Amino acid sequence: MRHSQRIALFFASLFVVCAPAKAAKEIEGASDHPLVGRYEGSIITYQEVKGYEETYMPREALPFDQRDNPQGSAVSLSGKLTSIKYQGPADRSALEVVRNYQQALEANGFSTVFFCREEACGYNSGFWEAARGDIGLPSNWNTNTYALMKLDRPTEGNVWVSVFAVEQRAYRDRPLTPHVALRVLEEKPIETGKITLVKADKLAEAIGVDGRVALYGIEFDHDSDVVKPSSDAQIAEIAAYLKNNPSANVLVVGHTDTTGAFDYNRGLSERRAAAVVSNLTGGHGIAGDRLFAVGVGPASPIATNRTEEGRARNRRVEVVELPAAE
Repeated sequence: MRHSQRIALFFASLFVVCAPAKAAKEIEGASDHPLVGRYEGSIITYQEVKGYEETYMPREALPFDQRDNPQGSAVSLSGKLTSIKYQGPADRSALEVVRNYQQALEANGFSTVFFCREEACGYNSGFWEAARGDIGLPSNWNTNTYALMKLDRPTEGNVWVSVFAVEQRAYRDRPLTPHVALRVLEEKPIETGKITLVKADKLAEAIGVDGRVALYGIEFDHDSDVVKPSSDAQIAEIAAYLKNNPSANVLVVGHTDTTGAFDYNRGLSERRAAAVVSNLTGGHGIAGDRLFAVGVGPASPIATNRTEEGRARNRRVEVVELPAAE
């Protein structure tokens, strides 16, 4: 390479390093939680609201010997979960931001359950995962500051607020920027009775029109391929449909949302489909050669996976008609 080319490459590399970073913008439609608010000058770069979720929030430092079990140092919670990521403002420390949240919440009736900073939080990696939840943050462990707040509401349900902040400099000449993972859990029981039982005649009707039917009355625990007893009624209706239509052969297809790795979800959905087939053959006397278990994981969504409502619709079992052999 000639000397002139080397000089050109050198200045080109300087341009890449020193090019101004694209300024972060507030996401469209974002809003603060009404019980919490935001630190003045910060913007929302991520937000998700789930009508019901089960999660945990650290309530004490995580010992090194518990690094693989961060739940042991946390409080388990369930209810409406709001997750928000804030960024900025420039030149504010993580400590300053969290202390402001803590002061404002205490003024509104919250109490501080736990506060920690840096090494005082315990084993960094495990604590980090437990404190931020599903909110992505820069991996700057040595600046983390955390507060867990609680508002006692015996009638409406308690409110828990987890504030976890870190600091970051994009480059040495850029200002210090705080990044905050804010999670608000409003305790409430899960709404039940939302599953519609699809009777055998309606199964036949739907399959006759669309060649398939999506079922939500077949349930599994998280990360499990064991059919829950609450699924018995829906599986009995599938068996009744097959007995009423002795020439029908079907695919039993398992579907998941996009949470988790694709290959793992595909395998999990296939194991779930196989569990339904086993239940139909072993518990209802349906011939095994009439049923075929298939798992497609998240490959065939019927709704967006960006919302909890959409993900719930995508988690399903479908019965798909197989054409009669010629």
